[in-house]
Amino acid sequence: MGKRWMGMIIYTLLSGSKRYNEILANIPGISDRLLTERLNDLVEAKLVNKKFLESSTKKVEYELTASGIAFKEVIGSLQKWIEICEIEKQTQDSK
Repeated sequence: MGKRWMGMIIYTLLSGSKRYNEILANIPGISDRLLTERLNDLVEAKLVNKKFLESSTKKVEYELTASGIAFKEVIGSLQKWIEICEIEKQTQDSK
């Protein structure tokens, strides 16, 4: 889980299952190769399911498993912490 971009991928999938290109469009700066690698890591860690659509090996959707969804609370806590840090920084900068 400590690899770069994994948190962003999970965050992107919190709103529901997505195709590869949808995930790629939601994460500016990540390369195709790295997104593929990280998605495979998350599937292997059982945080993300890879779902084949319409009996095709080319049409795939990714969705969070129950374990992946559990990260919602962790991500929410991180967002609150970032907001607090930003407020403190603004307060210090205005002095």
